[in-house]
Amino acid sequence: MAAPRSCVLWSCGRGWWRALPACRFPGLCSSGSGVPLGARHLSQQKRTTETHFGFESVSEEEKGGKVHQVFESVAKKYDLMNDMMSLGIHRVWKDFLLWKMQPFPGTQLLDVAGGTGDIAFRFLNYVQAQHRRKQKRQLRTQQNLSWEEIAKKYQNKEDPLGGSFVMVCDINKEMLKVGKQKAVGQGYDTGLAWVLGDAEELPIHDDKFDVYTIAFGIRNVTHIDRALQEAYRVLKPGGRFLCLEFSQVSNPVISRLYDLYSFQVIPVLGEIIAGDWKSYQYLVESIRKFPSQEEFKEMIEDAGFQKVTYESLTRGIVAIHSGFKL
Repeated sequence: MAAPRSCVLWSCGRGWWRALPACRFPGLCSSGSGVPLGARHLSQQKRTTETHFGFESVSEEEKGGKVHQVFESVAKKYDLMNDMMSLGIHRVWKDFLLWKMQPFPGTQLLDVAGGTGDIAFRFLNYVQAQHRRKQKRQLRTQQNLSWEEIAKKYQNKEDPLGGSFVMVCDINKEMLKVGKQKAVGQGYDTGLAWVLGDAEELPIHDDKFDVYTIAFGIRNVTHIDRALQEAYRVLKPGGRFLCLEFSQVSNPVISRLYDLYSFQVIPVLGEIIAGDWKSYQYLVESIRKFPSQEEFKEMIEDAGFQKVTYESLTRGIVAIHSGFKL
């Protein structure tokens, strides 16, 4: 997947960042044209290598463009199709991802391939609720406060997120556009930023985030190993990697039913709702090409993560992998 050579960044609430022609903000960087000629030549050689786009064999360079076209095409109907394809169960999977993360006020989250904001918004809701519970516990312990002092504490305009922050990174402008529109419509105006960037070459400096999440995105990356290495690089020591992704069903009966639904129903839904049969045929095929739970666990370990575990949900239709940078 071709990596962008600059980053475009938007933020909500604090006015920290604006759209930039090239990245200048500390903690964010662009590869620019300063790549050594030898490295560029090696990169060009690698792009001639074949990979898969669903069940189709394509060059690595071609795959990046094809995946980009898929998500540009489905962006406006992406959330609706997720509800239709999974019968709404994707919401439970994402809620469970946040439950496993258990972020606390002050957590800095990088959500990659998170263009429409589903994980980011859940994160903000979670830490805001945590912060409110913390405030209430503090007030209960201060029994001698007057009514006026209690009222002032509730009226105090402190950060409702307790210092938490989430950056949504996606390679597709249309997906980010949908996410930003949802943020405005749902009233998310603080602790949130949007950045255009490639999972294989993140426009972010080392050791910047407490948690890295990627939900239903890593199977679309051309070089999964590079994306995992980037996740490791941008996490702080002690930081956590969490990936929610479609996986392999072990029960043969359920697997046959799942295949029947996937190949016979999902592309038809894509045509009816999004007017795009081919994109959803690719999405179904890409799930079958993704490594098994154990194979992906080994890939995460190869990237340097420790204490790597996974949990299969809904009979293995999806799995959540977790690892730590120690």
